[in-house]
Amino acid sequence: MEPKTRNIKLIWDFKGEDGHQTALHHEIHLKEFAEKESIAYVLSGVEELNSLHSLAFITVPETQMRIVRDALIPHRGEVAE
Repeated sequence: MEPKTRNIKLIWDFKGEDGHQTALHHEIHLKEFAEKESIAYVLSGVEELNSLHSLAFITVPETQMRIVRDALIPHRGEVAE
């Protein structure tokens, strides 16, 4: 039985009054990049943590994480549940 491939959530933080709008726009570019590079992403989205801090994320298979990480330099990453 093959081990299950983990998914990695790559995260970009956006702060300030325009942070949420910037995160929404950034998600568009994350999807475009995934399509251009044939990255089979699992999920993407935006989360508003508070009125001055939002984040954009894309969740990708661990095997493709380095492609996204090296090209787009996320602020952080975590194993997706």
